[in-house]
Amino acid sequence: MPDPEHFHMQSESLISPLMQSVSHQHFRVRVAVIQATGAVIQFGNAKSLDDVLSHLAQRCFDNIPQVREAVIVVMGEWLLHLRDRYSFFHKLVPLLLSGLADEMHENRELALSYWKKVGLQWEKENEDDIKDKLDFYRAPPYYPQGVARPGLGCRELVMRHLYRILPGLCHDLTDWVVGTRIKASRLLYILLLHAEDHITQHMELLLRTLYRACLDEENLVGRECLKAAELIGMFVSPAVSLKLIVSDLEKAPQPPHLMVLSAVTRGSPRNVLQPHLGHLTDTLSHPHVSQCTAEVSYLEQLLGCVEALLETCQEDCKEVSLQLMKILVTVMAIPTVGHLHEQIEEAMKSLAEVQGLVGLLGLYRQHISELMQWVSSAPDTWTCYSSELLQLDVIATHSGPAIGEALQELFLILKTCLQTSKDPLMRLKLFSTLSQLLQEPNKSINSEG
Repeated sequence: MPDPEHFHMQSESLISPLMQSVSHQHFRVRVAVIQATGAVIQFGNAKSLDDVLSHLAQRCFDNIPQVREAVIVVMGEWLLHLRDRYSFFHKLVPLLLSGLADEMHENRELALSYWKKVGLQWEKENEDDIKDKLDFYRAPPYYPQGVARPGLGCRELVMRHLYRILPGLCHDLTDWVVGTRIKASRLLYILLLHAEDHITQHMELLLRTLYRACLDEENLVGRECLKAAELIGMFVSPAVSLKLIVSDLEKAPQPPHLMVLSAVTRGSPRNVLQPHLGHLTDTLSHPHVSQCTAEVSYLEQLLGCVEALLETCQEDCKEVSLQLMKILVTVMAIPTVGHLHEQIEEAMKSLAEVQGLVGLLGLYRQHISELMQWVSSAPDTWTCYSSELLQLDVIATHSGPAIGEALQELFLILKTCLQTSKDPLMRLKLFSTLSQLLQEPNKSINSEG
């Protein structure tokens, strides 16, 4: 039988030939090399681990499930039995957790089995350190539906090493290889699920990464990252998450800011989000955010934020109904978003429904006076390019009989803007709006008799 001490001294010499064969064309050879590497590191010199990790990480992308299975087994065995495993947790944990998102169900189950064992073993080895958490265990008040919460040891392992794992993972999310970005986006969700409210101290790095990743040309990367953003809504206080996102929006509004905001909103518990509704909708309805561009992609995401708020906050949206209505009118007024009109009207119907109002007419009746005051603040400065002109057209032609309740504001605008000294194109647009109202006056401007 070979002397273990002698093998420990000689094991480093085996690493180079093994790594030369780890990408062999025959998958059985690759499997054998991975298994042999596991044994060499485990029973030899663990200092060689850094030399093999990048090669084994590449095998996580192998097309053959048996090869990926071999990597899972090696990572699991190392995390359980490697003498110096505590020094390498931050490098080994991500590779095992990647197995939880493997394409094959059997591999996912294998990775989960190992991960549970690793967590339980860590709990036993650190019982004194986590005694308070074991004795005063309390589940978080909110958790994703249908998702099993990882054990305490698993969560602690991720929380304690997240600061070392996250920067590399965020870098992988910008890698030029699509497969790497997909794997990294799935791993990000798994890590945040384990980290829970520990995410808070990493918010700035996470948001920078999510802004970039949610625009990835590979749709799967974007979807996975937005799923991760929903976990931010679940676990991080809105006082932190919304403050950071709103700050970014106010500096330079971009579609990714709205995409992440929408996902965070969808993930947030209703009663936690409610105290922040006013400030959030004030920001979204502010012209600097809602009228900063006519880009369709931006307006689609702005509409998505309104839909997310309606979905999450339900009846609570009554207190911010006017702000939401302003956003919806603003988006509908942009000529390039005709394909969104049906979606916008559905959002308006939802806004009416959560307040117990009867359809669009009930919603417009509730806000017609405030909406007309909103667009008529300075009509003497209007030109044919003024956003207020387009917003007035939407309000006047879509509100039906409700416009008859705001004739004073409407006539003031017409009197000011139809002067012969005013912009001819603007006057033409106003005449066009007026002609639409006069086609069926009893259902619009003459509804009040």
